[in-house]
Amino acid sequence: MAKKFISIVIVPNWKTSFRTINIPQKAVRLMLGAGISFLVLFVFFLLDYFSMTMTKARYRELLKETSVQKETIANYESTISQMKETIRNFEDYARKINVLAGLQSPENLKGEPGLGGGERADLILPQQNKNIEPGALQAIKQRADAVEKNLNYMLHFFESQTAVLATTPTIWPTVGWVSSPFGPRIDPFTGRNAFHAGLDIATNLNNPVVATADGVVVQVGSDKYKGNYVSISHGNGFSTEYWHLNKYAVRSGQKINRGQVIGYVGKTGKALGPHLHYEVHLNGKPINPVHYIIEE
Repeated sequence: MAKKFISIVIVPNWKTSFRTINIPQKAVRLMLGAGISFLVLFVFFLLDYFSMTMTKARYRELLKETSVQKETIANYESTISQMKETIRNFEDYARKINVLAGLQSPENLKGEPGLGGGERADLILPQQNKNIEPGALQAIKQRADAVEKNLNYMLHFFESQTAVLATTPTIWPTVGWVSSPFGPRIDPFTGRNAFHAGLDIATNLNNPVVATADGVVVQVGSDKYKGNYVSISHGNGFSTEYWHLNKYAVRSGQKINRGQVIGYVGKTGKALGPHLHYEVHLNGKPINPVHYIIEE
C-alpha cells in the first residue's frame, strides 16, 4: 500500500519557482497529538500555578489574621491579669476595713467573710496557647460586685462610726520600710528564737514619727531597752507604743490627733541602727499593726 503524504507548497513572491514539501500523514498525526498533549499540559500547569498563587495569598492572609488574633488574646490576658490584681487589692482593702469595723477578726483576715458571701470564684488565667476561659470575666465581675457591695456597706457604717475610726491606728507612724515584721524571729542580739511584738521600721535618723490615731499620751520616758519612747491610749481598747526615739515632742497627759508629730526617729536603747519600733495593743494584747493600716 502506497504511503499517504500531505504536501505543502511554498511559493516565494520574488521568483516564479516553488517548492513542495511532502510530509507523511502518520507524522502529521503524531505532531498534532503532541501539540494537543502539550496544550493540555500547559493549561494544567497554568491552572496549578494560579491555584498555588491563590493558596499562598490565602496562607499569608491567615498568618496575618493569626498574628492579629494572638495579639488580641495577649491583650485580653493582660487585661484580665490586671483586673485580677485590682480585684485582689480591693479585697485586701475591704478585709482590713472589715477588721476596723469589727465584722472580722485579724486572725481570719485571709478569709472571705464580709465580702458578700457565696463561694469564691477561681480566676485562673489561661496558660500560653490556650483559650481564655469563658467564665473568667464573669468570675471577675461577681467578685467586683461583692467588693462593691461590701465597701458601700462599710461607707455607711463608718459614717456613723467616725469616733471609733478616729481612735483606730490606721496609718504608718513614719516613712520607711519594715525591716522586721510582727511575729516570731531570731533576736538580732542573742541569736535565739524570740517573739517580736511590733514592727521595726527602718528609716533615716530624725525622720518625724506621728500618732497613728487620736488619743492621749499616757507615758513618755527613757528605758535601757526601749530608749526614748511614747505610749498613747486611743480608747476602745487600743493603745500604741513608739520606741528608740531620738527625742519626743509630746508630754504625758497631752491630747493628740492622728498624724500629729510625737517624736523623731533615733537609735536609743537596744537598737542596732536608726529605726522605729512600733507596737499596737488591743485590750492589753499585742497585735499585728499591719492588720489595721489602710493607707498604702
